[in-house]
Amino acid sequence: MSQPADHSRQSLTALSVAAIGVVYGDIGTSPLYTMKEAFHGAHAMEVSPANVLGVLSLIFWSLIIVVSVKYVVFIMRADNKGEGGIMALMVLVQRATRSESWSRWLLMTLGIFGAALFYGDGMIPPAISVLSAVEGLEVATPALRPYVIPISLAVLIGLFLFQRHGTARVGALF
Repeated sequence: MSQPADHSRQSLTALSVAAIGVVYGDIGTSPLYTMKEAFHGAHAMEVSPANVLGVLSLIFWSLIIVVSVKYVVFIMRADNKGEGGIMALMVLVQRATRSESWSRWLLMTLGIFGAALFYGDGMIPPAISVLSAVEGLEVATPALRPYVIPISLAVLIGLFLFQRHGTARVGALF
């Protein structure tokens, strides 16, 4: 009987690592953009050891607090028949509050706002990632500068059209 226990333990470990990868993979790209904006944006700071450490500290503690508090304490406790996320939270709010209460209206409005942020998060990071990757062509040869936006748009349209076939096929394509 130790065989099934080992198998389920391995499955749980693999699933846990995959879940952590999804959370940190999504959050992990944000510091790249933060560093770029902090030192090269419209309100850029001087690049000095103190400023670099200060920005890295802000990024580190923001990630720790967001992941620890938001994901572990709140989101992981929201369970709607095995489903999670903002939609599960909205269903749980509907169940927990009276139908005509002010608190229900406020919480549902916050839930709709959260869902809008979720959908925006699903569209903006891929666009920024593709644009950043295609901007690398400009480093190779500045003559490609006028084609960065059209190439980025073509890649994004192609990805979103091909996405309906599933992420496994999109990953295999790349």
